[in-house]
Amino acid sequence: MIRRRVVAHGRVQGVFFRDSVRRMAQQRSVAGWVANRWDGSVEAVFEGEQEAVQRLVQFMHEGPRGADVEHVDVFEEEPEGFAGFNVS
Repeated sequence: MIRRRVVAHGRVQGVFFRDSVRRMAQQRSVAGWVANRWDGSVEAVFEGEQEAVQRLVQFMHEGPRGADVEHVDVFEEEPEGFAGFNVS
């Protein structure tokens, strides 16, 4: 079990970024959350199996169609034992 906090910058709001992340996380049994930030970025926390979390981190670098991800910050953190995946 690993945990990553990821912040995607660029044109990432208003392009179904959060919903795309939620669907991918649920398909891969990854727990955590995703939210729009006041500065126009999208922040997410992923907890789960290494391969599944890494795939979500990779998606945050690409985004859904319509997104233009300029750069991504990735932080390693200690897992907290989240259950489920939330969008805010």
